[in-house]
Order: sequence, then structure tokens, then C-alpha cells
Amino acid sequence: MESNQPVHNPSAIFRRKTREIQVGNLKLGGDNPIRVQSMTTPKTEDVDAVVDQVDKLVAAGCEIIRITVNNIGAANALPKILERVKIPVIADVHFDYKMALEALKYDGISCVRINPGNIGPEWKTLEVVKAARDAGKAIRIGVNAGSLEKPLLKKYGHPTPEALVESALASIALFEKQDFYNFKVSIKSSDVLSNYRAYTLLSMATEAPLHLGVTEAGTKNYGAVKSSVGIGSLLLAGIGDTIRVSLSTDPVEEVKTGVYILKSLGLKNDAPEIISCPSCGRADIDVYALAEEVERRALGLKKNIKIAVMGCVVNGPGESMEADIGIAGGKGEGLVYKKGKPIGKVPEKDMLAFLMAEIEKM
Repeated sequence: MESNQPVHNPSAIFRRKTREIQVGNLKLGGDNPIRVQSMTTPKTEDVDAVVDQVDKLVAAGCEIIRITVNNIGAANALPKILERVKIPVIADVHFDYKMALEALKYDGISCVRINPGNIGPEWKTLEVVKAARDAGKAIRIGVNAGSLEKPLLKKYGHPTPEALVESALASIALFEKQDFYNFKVSIKSSDVLSNYRAYTLLSMATEAPLHLGVTEAGTKNYGAVKSSVGIGSLLLAGIGDTIRVSLSTDPVEEVKTGVYILKSLGLKNDAPEIISCPSCGRADIDVYALAEEVERRALGLKKNIKIAVMGCVVNGPGESMEADIGIAGGKGEGLVYKKGKPIGKVPEKDMLAFLMAEIEKM
């Protein structure tokens, strides 16, 4: 059997080998791409609002979506949502195992998420496992530091990494005893260091695919930093098969951050990478505005290209020539490079339109 010990290499990321599972039309784990997921925020009963948000998330790069199923009204709304959503849907269930059973009745549900800390007695979990197996659906075991089982809290005093791992391994053993292997596991803490240790310990104890995240990471800015460090460090260690960035803001920002994390590590090849200079007193064009608008327009493009937006002649030409397409600013104008060669000098007012037109041709 292969070791689950993460492999390190300074020139590439070697991912830990996990078991492959099926979630809807996607295969996760194994050698499959790391997928970005998010969660809807409107009440599930508001079908139009949920679908509208999913459409925006998909445009930003979301590949799996989780939807709250916390009451029978939410469960009853699922068929109408599933008719209009084309990516795998995970039903998010806490406390009431019957909601998981309701969700699993619908063909469009790909997976249910249950929390060992609040789902209740073991027999309830076994009911969900049986229903998922019969329906050919997946389960996510979602352990959270904020909702750990009370006996484990009593044993460890607080939600330590070891406590989180013990919770996850107990559920894993229960699932595998039922000969059910179509599951993934998350083991989240809001503390980056605890999160890292918990996932590292778990990765060496199971071959199940792991869903990464730093739970309750915080606001748009600080939360994005915590998530990038927390998720990125694990990915660099070869750990992780799906990710979700958890932010107190529009979930589109979660997806953007997740895509950027993967892209920055060379783990996503169907999204553009944008590099831009921080600007300085040498800049003669508005780098900030141009870079922001290029990023906004490039969001969702399924192109594996590097775009450079540079503000002056110091590093601009060099970075632009190394990118697939780039612009190096001068006084009120910019020189556009494509595949290392200059293709035109453009006035500042025309830079954005010219650059985006060339990107569309690629």
C-alpha cells in the first residue's frame, strides 16, 4: 500500500493519493482535478434567488454547490432548484437526519453533508448511509471545531486537532464497516494552525478524499488571507481534493479566492492568471483601475493563460513578454505583447478594449 505521507518537491506539487469517489457527474480524489465549491446564502425555499446565485457562482468558477436543507420546506424546494442547476448539488444537513433522507430521494442530489457532532445517535447515521448507498449518492462527513461531539469535548477539553481527527476516524470506521466508501471528509477549524495539524494527521490515517477549508475564516479581506494560508499550505503538502473558502461576504468572492489559490499553485489549468504591478511613482497609467477591470472581465474565462498588467518600463516589458499577453504602460499609452512579441502601441483610453479583444482571440 502506498504511504499517505505527503511528498514534497520544490518544483511541483505531488498530491497524496486518495480514493476516487463519484459526486454527480464529477469524479473526486485520485488523480482528478481539485474542485472549487461554495454554498448558497438565500433561504432554500426562495428558488429563484438560489438559482440566480448558483448561476453567478458557476460563472465565477464554482464546480460543486452546497444548499441548506434544514426543514421540510427546504427539502420540498429542491426539485425546482435541481431542474435548473447543472452542477453537482450537495444537501447540507444538520441535526435532523430525516432531511438527509428526504434530499436523497431526488435524482439531482449528488451528495449529502452530515455533521457527526449534531446528527445524533449512530443509528441515524446508518440510516443515511443505507439511503445514500441505495441511491448511488455520496456523503461528506463534515467535522467542525464549533460543533464537536460532547464526549470528545469532555475528553480533550476543547476542540484540539486530535479531537477533530478522532471524530472523523470514528465516522470513517462506521461507514467502511457498512462497506460504503463513496464519501469525503472535512475537518475544519477557524484556527489556521489547528486546521493544518488536524488535516495533516487525518491525511496519514485515511485514503478518503479530503475537502479543505478554514471554517468561519472571517471577512472578505482577512478571511481570504486566512483561507489562502490555511488551504494553500495543505495543498503544498499534497493534501486536498476539494476546497471551499468560507467568507462573510458574497459567496462569489469565496469562489474567486478559491480559484486564485488553485491557479497560484499551478493546480488549475482552465482559468487565467493575472499578474499586475503594485504601481509606484514611475507609473504613468492607472494600473489599479486597469488591472481590476481586466480581472473582472476575465473572471470565468476557461482559458489557461497568463495576463500581465504592468505600469512602467522597469519590469513591465519583461513581465509582459513572459506572459501569454500583457501590457507595459508608458506615458499615457502602453505597449501590448503577445507570446513574447510586441503587437501594438495603444493609447491609455483604448488599452482595456484592445487587451480584452486580443484575449478573446486566444
